[in-house]
Amino acid sequence: MKVVIPGGTGQIGAVLDRALTAAGHEVVILTRRPAAEREVHWDGENIGPWVQEIDGSDLVINLAGRSVSCRYTPANLRAMMDSRVRSTQVVGRAIAAAARPPRLWLQMSTATVYAHRYDAPNDEATGVIGGAETGVPAYWAYSVEIAKAWERAQQEADTPRTRKVALRSAMVMSPDRGGVFDVMSWMARLGLGGPVAGGAQYVSWIHEDDFVRAVRFLADREDISGPVNLAAPDPLPHRAFMRALRAAWGAPLGLPATKGMAELGAYVLRTDTELLLKSRRVVPGRLLDAGFAFDHGAWPEAARDLVGRRRGGAGGRAARVRAGA
Repeated sequence: MKVVIPGGTGQIGAVLDRALTAAGHEVVILTRRPAAEREVHWDGENIGPWVQEIDGSDLVINLAGRSVSCRYTPANLRAMMDSRVRSTQVVGRAIAAAARPPRLWLQMSTATVYAHRYDAPNDEATGVIGGAETGVPAYWAYSVEIAKAWERAQQEADTPRTRKVALRSAMVMSPDRGGVFDVMSWMARLGLGGPVAGGAQYVSWIHEDDFVRAVRFLADREDISGPVNLAAPDPLPHRAFMRALRAAWGAPLGLPATKGMAELGAYVLRTDTELLLKSRRVVPGRLLDAGFAFDHGAWPEAARDLVGRRRGGAGGRAARVRAGA
């Protein structure tokens, strides 16, 4: 199988590249700055010679978009919107023009599309789309608009011979340097991995193995299209999530942080507190209904597995995270 991954130089791209290449598939990465074999230049906006890789491929997995690990300034939010929508639109044009279009287009999306809530989980059928919550920063609504526009760009693409799935992914946990698990582990090992702002907000996540297995599952299931939640079935409050991560590392101390302390820390790390404070209670309704079985469905076990891999050097090859790659 030939797999083309636009924007595949970040953490998730590294996870997929490792697994698919190890399974014997041909993987081509589209990136603004090609630096290795199997990497092809594109700019994420315009048709170019890279379309030759799409034509005749079996699967396209579009991951392109500016990293969310930044301050949510108006300029950065606009860059997130533009990079996601424009890259999706140009991938759609390339597929539409292909003489031999791929049979499946997996488009990265985000679980952030769902509302900030504590009362019930969000699945694809009954989940509440966010953007109108009270008591949260007004700019959080723009993140939801980005997610909706991202999915709409795929939906509107005229690709009748290509099945389309939007991956509403939770945080993908892998032992790679620079990934979200790495950052959370660093905090836990320093004794800073306590509850933030009370820790009642839910954390949704998925182990890298299950992420890859879900991609393969969706590739095989021709009856599934549209939005699919990629998240483990057991989201849990931040306080419990970090407690399990500390236990996996053998770190007994986890200092709590107030909302103000989180704001200060986010400023120093040049990121945003939405990533910590929004309650993402997301469950994989469609995957479970289709018979998908998670290998790492509970966070304490998944955390132990990831810590073991990290200690064993499984995450030694850093993902080359590039904004808008």
